[in-house]
Parts: sequence; structure tokens; C-alpha cells
Amino acid sequence: MGPKERIKELTDLLNEANTKYYVLDAPEMPDFEYDRLLRELEELEAANPELAMPASPTRRVGGEALSQFEKVQHPVPLRSLQDVFSTEELQEFLDKMKEAYPSAEFSVEPKIDGLSVALEYENGTFVRGATRGNGQIGEDVTENLKTIRSIPMTIPDAPGRLIVRGEVFMPKSVFEALNAEREEEGKPLFANPRNAAAGSLRQLDPKIAAKRKLDILIFNVQLAEGVEFATHEESLKYLKDRKFKVVAAKFYSEPSKVIKRIDEINESREKFTFDIDGAVVKVNDLSQRETLGATSKFPRWAAAYKYPPEIKETVVEEIVIQVGRTGVLTPKAVVRPVRLAGTTVTNATLHNQDFITALGLGIGDTVKIRKAGEIIPEILEVTVHQSESVYQIPTVCPVCGAAVERDADGAFLRCTGAACPAQLSRSLAHFVSRDAMDIDGMGKNIVSALIEKGFVKTPADLYYLTVDEMKQLWSKGDTQAKKLLKAIEESKGRDLSRLIFALGIRQVGAKAGKTLAGHFGDLDTLMNATLEELTGVEDVGEITARNILDWFAQPSAREMVERLRSAGVNFESQRTVSDARFAGMTFVLTGALTKFTRDQATEQIELFGGKASGSVSKKTTYVVVGENAGSKERKARELGIPILSEDDFLAMIQ
Repeated sequence: MGPKERIKELTDLLNEANTKYYVLDAPEMPDFEYDRLLRELEELEAANPELAMPASPTRRVGGEALSQFEKVQHPVPLRSLQDVFSTEELQEFLDKMKEAYPSAEFSVEPKIDGLSVALEYENGTFVRGATRGNGQIGEDVTENLKTIRSIPMTIPDAPGRLIVRGEVFMPKSVFEALNAEREEEGKPLFANPRNAAAGSLRQLDPKIAAKRKLDILIFNVQLAEGVEFATHEESLKYLKDRKFKVVAAKFYSEPSKVIKRIDEINESREKFTFDIDGAVVKVNDLSQRETLGATSKFPRWAAAYKYPPEIKETVVEEIVIQVGRTGVLTPKAVVRPVRLAGTTVTNATLHNQDFITALGLGIGDTVKIRKAGEIIPEILEVTVHQSESVYQIPTVCPVCGAAVERDADGAFLRCTGAACPAQLSRSLAHFVSRDAMDIDGMGKNIVSALIEKGFVKTPADLYYLTVDEMKQLWSKGDTQAKKLLKAIEESKGRDLSRLIFALGIRQVGAKAGKTLAGHFGDLDTLMNATLEELTGVEDVGEITARNILDWFAQPSAREMVERLRSAGVNFESQRTVSDARFAGMTFVLTGALTKFTRDQATEQIELFGGKASGSVSKKTTYVVVGENAGSKERKARELGIPILSEDDFLAMIQ
């Protein structure tokens, strides 16, 4: 492959990864791999500048800001740092600094794997906080940042204007607890603490961010009106004195001690309460920094040393099978304990049978293992085969003994037992969750206690609980019991769409619940619908339709439905169309909307009998465009679909 083709390939690959990381908060490419490929692209473009593409990620500081929040222009750009990947490259950087300034002193700090933000203070009061975004423009996340207790709302002896930069992160302990809770609720797990922190900070509801217990470390003064510092060390002390939680930095003149300190940080990674992915080296003297300056992308006076992912060998001692909320059998390898990325690893997920077969894995085999995203252990390959055969997932459920069947798409094996005890806890947690029946106060501990005492065996049993039973969950439980029973009673009135979602039918999410409720009107009609009737519903495919038919065909499911009916749970759609002006119309919302949120617009569209879609097609009636609309607007114009501005849309709903 020639340089032209390789440059295009790398540009496309990195731009896709950049979008998933910065825009969607759904990173797939490991950081180390991204940085390595970016380095390759930079070297190719340097050798062939005429081949560099306008959309090259080397021309950007970062990703585009998300559209859910107000955009913020950073008064002082939040630059990224030049990465180095070896001791040799680090030594070269240090030598350059010493050549320019023989007296140069360096700070060495752990590189926190989180989300970079700028905090702005006016006359000592915190007034605004924004994400880094693309370095020039970020997102206003002030209200969410206010939930971070380590951020001071006021600071003493402050200048008229102060802007500091820090890294928001989720502590390891909080991350582990959050993922455990999400697993219980049947929700997708966060890949790593950084992704969890980014997702938490971008929640539209600050209450959710508050529950995530985020933290922050401040590492730079961006702007301090009327205050001058001679060194970076002075600025950190200034911040610390004003009650900021400041990154731990150490200072050295000798390059050998800088390298030694970086090794020490790597060796002690397990002692940090947060994830790190490297160490940052900066020239300490601020006047020297000023002279050294910056390129179009990086300051010349700093470098980020990136630790490579750690890979070790271990032995698979056992394979255990876990049964999830929807009956999926997930194999997990129990491995000989091995230290990896600062923690002791004792198990790793094996995903499904196809993954095991592809590895050729059996019990007793020696494998290479690493932590994906520095947190989730994964097996990369088998290095020594000791087993006589490849492991096979059992054909019956290890918990209830019911038959196991393969999904239609062939990816997973699933228990067919409707009353499987292993599924009960997760099913109940899903049933009471916020997007389902939304029973306030019914957390996983309460669910587990109810199951343990034998009070609940199906979700319907929740509606038959007594005060005497509930009081047994607390030592002095009158008040708590009555409060929870009241919440259960209130949930009976939820809309049919929530109940459909709460039932936990495969591939029937919250959106599908709304669609089915709106189409059929009541649960009995849905329950007795034919395959043809179900597939006739927009966005309901044959696989989903068959999942619905199979679920209602189970005698245990029918019995639970009747118990829900007898308890007085609402079986009818309460959503009424007040005005059918959008009947039969499909809207697509795209770009950065400033006069209303996507949720608000969607609610209005549905209220008037229309549909909001995520993709443009010939069936689309209108496309509502905000700023930077991009490909959806282009496609709409190509198809001749009418384009609406935000003002146009507002005029239509008034």
C-alpha cells in the first residue's frame, strides 16, 4: 500500500475513532492503539505533505462538542500534549529542553485518565465550567461540575478573574460499584472509569451526575488576572492554598531522575484511587515556556509519556457460567491470580461460545491476558494448549436445568426456563427501574432481600406484598415499609408503554414499548396479536415480533399478566393525541439545536401524532436542522425533503 492510500486509510480510521470517543462517548479503539496510529499518520504526512487530507485528525486538537449543552469559547485554549512512547523518545525531549536551557527544571505528574475541564471564577465565585471539546470550543457543564464536592464554589483571596484546568475522573471504587449496580439492572457496563466519568458529566440531569460521585484534580492555571508566577510549582501552590484539589507533582533538574520518577509512578499505579495512563513532564519555569512556545497543536515545553498496555500469561483453571436477566449464558474464565495494571486479576469474560471456539480454549490452557481499557480483563490468545478439547457451554441451564437454545443470530445461548431463579433478581431490578415501572426506593438491596425471604418470585408478586412482610426488611421498618408500598401502589398507574418495557421481552426496549403501546392501545390486544400484525408495526422486525409471540406463549408469562391485572396494574395506553396535525409525518432532528432539546421536540412531534426518526429516508416528511447539521441535511437536500429551521418548527407547533 502506497503512502497516499495509507494516509487515507489512517485518516478515515482515526476520524471514526475520534467521533466515537469525543462525540458519542463510546470509545472502541484503545488509547495506546489510537496514539500509535496517529503517530504513524503524522510521520507519513511529514514525509508527504502534499498528500495530507483536509479532514486529517492531525489538524485537530480534539473532537467536536456535543450538541446537548451550550457551547463555550475557551478564553485560553486547552491544548493537548505531545505523546512519547519510549524512554528514548522521552530522553530526546529532555535533551532538547536542556539544550535550550541547561538550568531547566521539570515537573512530573501522573497523567489522569479522565475528562479535561476548565473552571472559571469571577471575584472568587465559581461561575462556569466547560469541557475541553476541541480545545477552542467546549460544552457548558457548570451545573454538573457543581455536584463535584472537591470543586470549591468560592475561593479566598481571589483575583477578579481566574481560570484553572483540571481532570474530572471517577474513582476506581465508585466505578466498580456503579458497574455492579448496572449489571444487576441489566444495563450495559461502562468500559472504563474515563468513559463513565465522561458519560456522567454529560448528563442533562445534574441529579444523575451527583449520584456518580465524580472527583477532580487541578493541574494548571489558565488565567489569573493581576497575578504573576515565576514557575509552575508556584502556581500549583497558589491553587492549593485556595483549597483546590491539586495534582501531585514532583520537580527534578536531572533527566535521569525524571525517568526514574515516571517508572515509580507506573510501578505504584495500584495505589492511586484513579486510573492513570501515563505521566506528564513539563518545564517548570514559565518564562522558559513562553520562549519555547508551541506548535499549531502542542506546547513545545511538555510531553506525555504513555504507558503501554500490560500483557501477562496465566492459566485458565476453571470456566463458570453466569445466567443474566434475559437468560443469556455468559462464560467466565477463572484464571490463576496474576498482577495486571495494578490489581490482581482472577477472572476474565469469554463472551460466548463462538469466542471460545475461535480461541480454541480449554480448561488448563495457558493464555495471554490484558485489561481492556485498563479495567476489564480479557483473554487475547492461547499460548499453550493443555486441554484435550475446546470447552463447550452446557446444553442445559446450570441453575434451573431447563434447555438452552441458541439465539436466532447465533451469538448467544439462552436458558428457556421462564421461572429460572438466576434471572429473577435482574428481572425484578429491570421491572422497577426508572424507565420501566419506576418504583421509587426499590433498589437492588431491597430486591435481593425480598427474593431471599421468599416474598417475591415474579414481578407481579410486588403488588401483593403486605406491610408485615415489608417491615421484616428493616429493624424499625414501619415508615420505610409504608413508603415503599405507597410507591408500588403508585406504579400501578404507569402508562402501558412502561409496562411493556418492564416485562423484559427480548429486543423490546423503551422506544419499542412506546411504539407498541401506541399501536395496539392495550396489553390484551398486543398479547393476542399475530405475527403479521406485529410485523405490520413500524420499526418492529420479524425477530422482535417472534420474541413477543414466544414470551406471551409461555404459561408462566400469561399467569404473571393475569396477576398484574388482578392487582390493578394499568393495561391501557394513556397517551392521547391532542392534535393530529402531524399524523402520518416523520421528522428527523439534526445538528446543534439551541431553542429546544431533542427530547422536547420529539415529545411535541409525538403529541401531535407524528414520529421522530434518527435517519433520513424517502419516507421522511421534514428535517429540522440546527447548527452544523452535516450529512443528514445533505441527504435531505439530495432526496428533495423539505428543510425546517428551528423557527420554522416552532411556528408549526404553536
